[in-house]
Amino acid sequence: MDSHNTPLAEMTSVVFFMPMINQENVTIMRNMNEASHTQTTPSAIKAPMIMRELPSMPSLLGQAVFKSGSYNLGDPLPGLSAQVNDLTIKPEHLAAYKKVCEFDAEGNLPATYLHMLAFPLVLKILIQQDFPLRAMGQVHLRNEISVLAAFDIKQSINMIAGVGGSVLTSRGLEWDIDLVATVDNQTVWTSKSTFLHRCKTAIAKGRIKAVAGKGESHNWSVPADIGRRYARVSGDFNPIHLADMTAKLFGFKHAIAHGMWSKARCLAALEQQLPEAGYSVAVNFNRPLFLPSQALFFTHELNGKQQFSLFNQRGDQSHLDGLIS
Repeated sequence: MDSHNTPLAEMTSVVFFMPMINQENVTIMRNMNEASHTQTTPSAIKAPMIMRELPSMPSLLGQAVFKSGSYNLGDPLPGLSAQVNDLTIKPEHLAAYKKVCEFDAEGNLPATYLHMLAFPLVLKILIQQDFPLRAMGQVHLRNEISVLAAFDIKQSINMIAGVGGSVLTSRGLEWDIDLVATVDNQTVWTSKSTFLHRCKTAIAKGRIKAVAGKGESHNWSVPADIGRRYARVSGDFNPIHLADMTAKLFGFKHAIAHGMWSKARCLAALEQQLPEAGYSVAVNFNRPLFLPSQALFFTHELNGKQQFSLFNQRGDQSHLDGLIS
């Protein structure tokens, strides 16, 4: 899943497979004034698609490639949702995830793990014929995860993904996908991801605010194979993450890191400062992180909240910025 002219497509993952894009146009910026627009809630909420187990990522990715879309500007998105019950965390899979994202093997459940685990539910919604947007080319702009309560990872989890609100901006339609995890009827974890569907609108661009790195900095070396290693754990084998040759087919000059890997890697660096539960972490995805790369990780505290950001080695281009509260 991954970007352009916009933030990065998940540098991370633009989530869903990118169309041909001029990589030189990738810029990170945040529109400050363009939101004037009322958020639209989904149309009639439909009963969730209930699945006995998470759908196969390879099958979903294959269907996503051929899924077309026909969106009428201003129409609300359908209230689709997908649910799987009695989901269990496999210790060996969790261990592999911690290793590739550099979390402590003996540490708490990473905030980002359930997002990766539940991502097939998001793709399941995107490939539905009554979902009007193409599965390919959606740009991951933002993600906010809230860890609400600790639970024993041996317990079964009920997970639901659903289409949230949407709003027209100067860049197109920004729309949300919400994930909710419950254990013993208690909501323990939530995630909200905002994506961009590029289309022409009559909304003028607002002021642009650049992101600056602040605080203590650390040099990171991001290896060329991290996209392939993360794909083996997550199941997200989007070709833009795997190799330069396959990334170039989609308009990128090099392979790029998955956006949610980048977020997870930042949280791993701050792991010792995070409680087991009772916090939220929000990030903006700004520019793709090409592989391999040298990057600067910044972190500082402001008004009791931890801010962090990931920049290129020169410190003049932001890959992501985030806030823990």
